[in-house]
Amino acid sequence: MRPLPRTSFHHQPEAQHPKSSAIHKLGRPITPSSGKKAFEPLFEPKVSGFRKARWHDLASVEKLINANTVAVMLEPIQGEAGVWPASDEFLRELRALTSAHGLLLIFDEIQTGIARTGKLFHYEHTGIAPDIMTLGKGLGGGVPLAALLATEAVSCFEHGDQGGTFNGNALMCAAGLAVLEQVAAPAFLKCVTETGLYLESELQRLSARHGLGEVRGRGLLLALDLRMPIAPSIVADALDAGVLLNAPRPDSLRFMPALNVRRQEIDLMIDSLDGLLTKAGAARRVA
Repeated sequence: MRPLPRTSFHHQPEAQHPKSSAIHKLGRPITPSSGKKAFEPLFEPKVSGFRKARWHDLASVEKLINANTVAVMLEPIQGEAGVWPASDEFLRELRALTSAHGLLLIFDEIQTGIARTGKLFHYEHTGIAPDIMTLGKGLGGGVPLAALLATEAVSCFEHGDQGGTFNGNALMCAAGLAVLEQVAAPAFLKCVTETGLYLESELQRLSARHGLGEVRGRGLLLALDLRMPIAPSIVADALDAGVLLNAPRPDSLRFMPALNVRRQEIDLMIDSLDGLLTKAGAARRVA
């Protein structure tokens, strides 16, 4: 790890898609790594030095590298932007680029980690590894738990150095260990992969039926492109029907079901969404 007088971080993306990554607390300060407008005024003052590269554009990243650069940070799948995955090849090229320049590679796996894409961590799909990784949400299996992981070569902490009022809570950590024991099992990961493929195929069928756009993502982190800014109304109507959906963007629905979701439950969701899309289409024709 290079000395830290350098203070520039490069963050992927945002050109086509305005979101980069969730806000992270690395130590005490808040990093301005999000491209989401609603987050910009929150948690001041933020750490300076984050420069944003274009998503999935290696030349854009390389152009921003200078003598002050210490790291490149990104989500392997841009969740809040509407579920835009980086290709495995791009992530391998990014690892090669950062290694060649002596930079750290930081993966935000808060959404993609803990079996969400069919591997315990998303980076395992690529054959490379980041230097630093953030985890949360799924790590606690419903309880508040997050973690920052670093390889031994780049870690600047000794055990116990990073303390805090809520750090190292024994009950939360026990829950996290129980989650890891379950989701790291090969049979569990295989089931996530198979269920994700089933959900993807059903969404593709639904998209074809209603003339919608692509299904993108990996495993059980998927999005459906609606091609129209009707996602918020679909989400509201779905909630009234007892189905919990999410709209990270006005024209996209995001699907992140429980990792142990059953195919019968996916079928119920698809049937409900089919009806809602049919109703929305009829309303547009009347209008």
